[in-house]
Amino acid sequence: MKDFRLQVFVTVAEVLSFTRASDKLNITQPAVTKHIRELERKIGGALFLRMGSRIELTPRGEKLLFFARQILEDYRKLEEAFHEEVGLFEGNLRIGASSTISNYLLPKVLAHFRKLYPRVNVEQSNGNSEDIVRAVISESVEFGLVEGNKTHPSLHYETWMRDEIVLVTSTHNSRHVRGDKIELEKLKSIPMVIRESGSGTLSVVEHALEGYGITRKEMNVQMQLGSSESIVRYLFHSDAFAFLPRTALDNYLNSEELRVIEVEGVNIVRDFRYVSLHGNSTRLAELFKEFIYRHYNREL
Repeated sequence: MKDFRLQVFVTVAEVLSFTRASDKLNITQPAVTKHIRELERKIGGALFLRMGSRIELTPRGEKLLFFARQILEDYRKLEEAFHEEVGLFEGNLRIGASSTISNYLLPKVLAHFRKLYPRVNVEQSNGNSEDIVRAVISESVEFGLVEGNKTHPSLHYETWMRDEIVLVTSTHNSRHVRGDKIELEKLKSIPMVIRESGSGTLSVVEHALEGYGITRKEMNVQMQLGSSESIVRYLFHSDAFAFLPRTALDNYLNSEELRVIEVEGVNIVRDFRYVSLHGNSTRLAELFKEFIYRHYNREL
């Protein structure tokens, strides 16, 4: 039920930083900016004063913050008022999730879901996106949460979150790049580590780079590894670079073990999608879908 746009505004107002708010909310900075601009359009004036790298609330922003906090608190009370009915939901729910989603997004969601619906038993399996699609088709799971651009005609896809993919390397790596920005053409020469075939992350990166005129064959691919975590560990001990999802990087960027390298003119954003067989959805599957949409309402 929560109005996510108001949640974005309150978060920015509390940390006074679009960048820190995007990290805290686990969405891209352009998404934060778009939510704030839409609120400013509806309110009819600026909510923040931009002063170089700093921001502060305008009088209009202070007024909105007062009411936004009240509204979000009312949402919380409204949800709690209906918690007594959660006992109506019980049974077994089999879901599949791609590696990034399974490792970095689902644990928190599943913990909250369990608190609200303790009589629902969730069995979650993971693999790359192609593995999960096959599991949905074979009905080994009731639905899947996947990444990537590929579609299958027998399946229904819905986007529930968007994520940014960025180029990263170890903070100690200065062999191939000086500074935090490179030209597009440089992607053909720097050593790269990529995900395994069938990975949704790899599919999105390849598709995006082809749009910028660069194919995998033109890149200096040093290694293919089976998970974002294994790639991160590899980067710590090499002079290589990798395109990885921001959702997998927060801890490493905050601890300054990895740094983001901006590729001039390149912006890679991918969808996380809910995938199910056409016309095949149970009451519990719909409940979980609504629950995850509510937690990750990340419209750009």
